This record gives sequence, C-alpha cells and structure tokens, in this order.
Amino acid sequence: EIAQGCCAHGTDYVRYWMHNGYINIDGEKMSKSLGNFRLVRDLLTQYHGEILRFALISSHYRSPLNFSADLLENAEKGLDTLYYALLGRGETVEPEAGYQLPDNHPVLTALKDDLNTSEAVSALHAIAGELNKAELADKPALKAELLAAADLLGLLTEDPTAWFQNKNAGEDGLSNEEIDALVAERTQAKKDKNFARADEIRQQLTDAGIQLEDTREGTRWSR
Repeated sequence: EIAQGCCAHGTDYVRYWMHNGYINIDGEKMSKSLGNFRLVRDLLTQYHGEILRFALISSHYRSPLNFSADLLENAEKGLDTLYYALLGRGETVEPEAGYQLPDNHPVLTALKDDLNTSEAVSALHAIAGELNKAELADKPALKAELLAAADLLGLLTEDPTAWFQNKNAGEDGLSNEEIDALVAERTQAKKDKNFARADEIRQQLTDAGIQLEDTREGTRWSR
C-alpha cells in the first residue's frame, strides 16, 4: 500500500496503517470475486454518513465486522439515542462554553487503548444517560461533554432537530414545509379548542410516519 500510494501520489498520504479485521456481508466474507462488496458512495444514497461511521466504529477495528442492514439499523438507533439526549425534553440548553475533555476522560482513555472505538461509543451512551437524568443546572456541562467527546469520533455533527426532521426526507411523503404547516394548523386548532381537528392532524402525521412531541416550548416533530 505504501509503495503504490507513494508512486501514485508522490507523497505519504497517511501516517499510520492499521490492519483491520475481515468485513463480512450478511455472514459471508466480502470480496470482489463473490460480488458482495458495497461502495461507500452507494451506501450514502441510502444512509446518512454518520450512520455508516457509527456502524463501522461500533466494533474494534481488529475484530471481524458483519456488515448488514441490521447493523445499520442499530447504528441509526444508537445515534438517535445520542441526538435525543442533546434535544432534551423541550427545555433550551446551550452547551457550556470553553469545555475541554480531561486527559483521563473515558472516551480518551478508550481511544488511547489501541483505538478502542467500541468502548468509546459505550462511554458516549453513558454521558447521554447522565444528560437525560440531570437537573437543568447540570445539563450545559454534560451537553458540552457529550459534544466534545463525540467530536473525537466524528459524531453528533448535525443539529439535533434537523437530524430527526431530515432523516428519510428524500423518500416519498410529506415535505418538511408541509409537516410544519400541519403542525402549525394543529397548534391553532388546539388554541381554538377544535380538538377533533387537532386529533385528525396528529393521526394524519402518524400515518405518514411522523412523530409529534408536545413540549413547553411547542410541538416538535421527527421522522
């Protein structure tokens, strides 16, 4: 790889080389001869890049990885959990400014241990769990910690609200603007005590795969 890369590009394009475990596709070793390989550019037409990243770092790089639809589905659910922690329960919480991870932080410790990304991901979920249960006064520091730790792994780069609203937005169905309009109409119907219409709109959105959550700051939705 070094010889080919240097001849092709005339420079050292990486500093470190890692020998990763085999990648299996639905239980079979991925290979060109079997024709069961997947191209990243093709996967990106179906999945957000963070979902692919999360799936690949969910196991140690030296361990075999079984790449499947289930793996990607679980990766999406894992990211949803982290983004939901950032989203909160309707309160507005800004991350604490100037936060820096301590040298002994669990995510850093995991990455220093032979790039143990699976352990680092587990540490992210632990922070998210603390954030979900924390008092409002403690949330800014925990939110900053979660964002700083995730940044080391290239995760949680999206706005939480946009993450839930833009997933599957390219599929057939209601556009974001149409959903916003229906949510606004439902809000007005509730103010007018037209609860039958409000329930009708909720059901319409539910049938379209849209989930509503009523908070103190208004109604938010996700796909």
